[in-house]
Amino acid sequence: MAQDNRCSSGRSLAVLLSLCFFQFQSAFSGAGEEPLVDSALRPKCDSQFVSVAGGPTNGTFTAPVFENSGGQSVQCVYTFVAAPNQRVEVVFTAFNLRGTPPECIHEYLDVYSEVLQAEAKDLVNSPFGGRYCGDIAPRRRISLYRSVALSFHTDKNFTTADLFAGRYTFFNDTEYQIGNLTGSSPCSFEIHAEAKRQGTIISPTYPGVYPKDLYCSYLFLGKKGQRIRLEFRDFDLFYGGPHCPFDVVKIYDGRTNDSAIIGTYCGQQRNLYIYSSDNEVLVTFETLQRTANTQNRGFKGIFEFSESFVKLDFIVKNDGEHIRGTECDQKILSKKGSNGFVYSPNYPYPYHPKIVCRYFIYGMQDSQNLERVRLEFSLFDIPKGDKGDCSDGYLKIYLKGQETTDSYDKFDHELCGEDTKTSSVVSDGPRLVMIFSSGELQGRGFKAQYIFETEYRVPGTAAPDGSCAFSYQSASKKRGEFNSPRFPGNYPSSTNCTYTFITSINEQVVIIFEQFKVRADSANTSVAQYGFDNCHEDWVEISNLYRDGGVHLIGRYCGATSPGPIESSLGAVGLRIFLRTDAEGVYSGFKARYAFEPAKPMFGDCGQNLSSSDYGVITSPNFPTKYSGPQKGGSRSVCSWFITVRPNHRILLNFDFFFIEGDPPTRGCSAAVIRLWHTLSGLPLEFCGEKPPKDNWQYLSDGNVMKLSFVVADKSVGGEGFRAVWTEVAVAPKTCSEFKCAKNSYCIADNLRCNSVANCGADDSSDEANCKGYAPSKENSSLLLSLGFFLLLRS
Repeated sequence: MAQDNRCSSGRSLAVLLSLCFFQFQSAFSGAGEEPLVDSALRPKCDSQFVSVAGGPTNGTFTAPVFENSGGQSVQCVYTFVAAPNQRVEVVFTAFNLRGTPPECIHEYLDVYSEVLQAEAKDLVNSPFGGRYCGDIAPRRRISLYRSVALSFHTDKNFTTADLFAGRYTFFNDTEYQIGNLTGSSPCSFEIHAEAKRQGTIISPTYPGVYPKDLYCSYLFLGKKGQRIRLEFRDFDLFYGGPHCPFDVVKIYDGRTNDSAIIGTYCGQQRNLYIYSSDNEVLVTFETLQRTANTQNRGFKGIFEFSESFVKLDFIVKNDGEHIRGTECDQKILSKKGSNGFVYSPNYPYPYHPKIVCRYFIYGMQDSQNLERVRLEFSLFDIPKGDKGDCSDGYLKIYLKGQETTDSYDKFDHELCGEDTKTSSVVSDGPRLVMIFSSGELQGRGFKAQYIFETEYRVPGTAAPDGSCAFSYQSASKKRGEFNSPRFPGNYPSSTNCTYTFITSINEQVVIIFEQFKVRADSANTSVAQYGFDNCHEDWVEISNLYRDGGVHLIGRYCGATSPGPIESSLGAVGLRIFLRTDAEGVYSGFKARYAFEPAKPMFGDCGQNLSSSDYGVITSPNFPTKYSGPQKGGSRSVCSWFITVRPNHRILLNFDFFFIEGDPPTRGCSAAVIRLWHTLSGLPLEFCGEKPPKDNWQYLSDGNVMKLSFVVADKSVGGEGFRAVWTEVAVAPKTCSEFKCAKNSYCIADNLRCNSVANCGADDSSDEANCKGYAPSKENSSLLLSLGFFLLLRS
């Protein structure tokens, strides 16, 4: 039976431990010897439990029973002393002290589990393991060395045995001898593969509460060609935050803490498996000195040195990087448009059975870049199981970023067999992940090329080479949407994107822009931002395509000036839209829709051919009331006027009224637009918005032909429209046999004088001067009547 020794009560713990010095000496010097201390000094409530040869290895204890009628402060010390090469475990089975934590003023129990030597100065200075009262018992304690001490304090009038109870066990400490002790720490070891290929790694007092202010190290030294595997089966440290600023386990991929760190761990960890990259690994365990009464138990795991773990050369032969701490996981990060190969473990030789390797292949994703991953297999051989399925070994492929939510059960492809129909796969975003798992059967494995290509997120048929090129065929789909790369996010810099729309016979394709914002730093924001003079940084160009391969540019656009509704020309086979971005800043780009519709006549819905006249008036449909949109089901209405005058003459066009929905500098002309061609082979001017009454909007053709086109999209809300006067003029002729304009020197027909129309231009009224008593020619009477009616309506 364990020895029971008693000393005087009512002393402080320091004095008490001093008086118990000889009892500890007796316990450490030999079992059963009487301590050399006067029996009158022994407190009647102290108890000592000592492991002796041939004696019991466990027992129980309870709270002392005595009366204290004077209510004096009484302390009782319970000491548990193990034999050499032993430790002691103390577990409480009942606990109900009077008092409320954390004050614990009148009754409490102090715990000491780090007693190093049975000397008074060491006992007094032993680290304090916590103070307890109330009904929450101290957790299990394992001695760091050979002893545990409990100090019970009370000033109550009596005590009973049911205040606390527990059991103690003396046991062999072999499990805590991980390897060869190094340094002065009781828990720093070197573990050599020659001495122990596998074994247990355990924190110093597991499964009892681990000590505070402790540093432990475990250095595993394997043979050349070996790797080390650590498996933590129980892990419970105080959690101080995600960066583990307090108690922490750190694992280094080498022999010192200057080596690359595999991981930093605290809190509770599950399924924690660690592999070294080479034959050395260092584990450190550090706890801080804190007043907080933490009661975490530490960790326990197993280690193994082995030559059979996966060799990592199948990773380093390409741009892959081994993920430290794993057996064979790797990551491959894009170097912008880069490519390379991935292999099964041990390639080109058969892979080993029962291994699992993960491949994380990540394209670029930032404000300037968005890539996807294309994977193309050139060899695949993973034998199927007995049932002809992938139950023995497989390669699972994840294309939608399932690894970010640990959704590994939601794979996109599961491949096995000697051949696979999935010879090429493409990720939905910047991430592609593979998991290779080998079973009992061996195969040659796989070889695949990965290619990082820009992810454009554009609806349409993408070019097979991964370039930013998309096609839209009328035969496949009559209507749809398209956008700049990554819209509504910013398009990438240094990119050229092409959108090709091909019509069927007797069709035209119509493009209507919904949103438009393309970078144009050098453009004048007070005017429309289109054309070669304004668009120098990023731009959108729209062109007609012809069967012979010819390309006819319609316009270049940038800034916020959205292109107006556009239809392909008669005779063209479609349209091409080209987005060009430079290496500087980026904007959100554009979103648009397309429609393949039956071709309209040359003049559209309401235009005509104008010739054999000196001048004329062109108005929008329904003018001077609002114009309307296209008929139901159509995406646009079009009116085109072709004006032809005599050779060696030109056309002066003057808008005397203009109100078309839109605003070129701020949002463009996406709902309705006027296009004006100076010559049929040149680029048109585009107009929308409102003309201030005093502004001069007049334009002169380059030759004797001019085209005016008014296009209204189905999203139009209508506007008051426009009125334009065109006049045949001769510019700076040597002689003018008719009327010569005073300011512009244009030569116009004499019968246009005094017809109440500014045929000389908005800034030259000479043709309407001195008209008192002047009678216009008969051929202009109808035009004058029309003009007078218009002016009456506008007044």
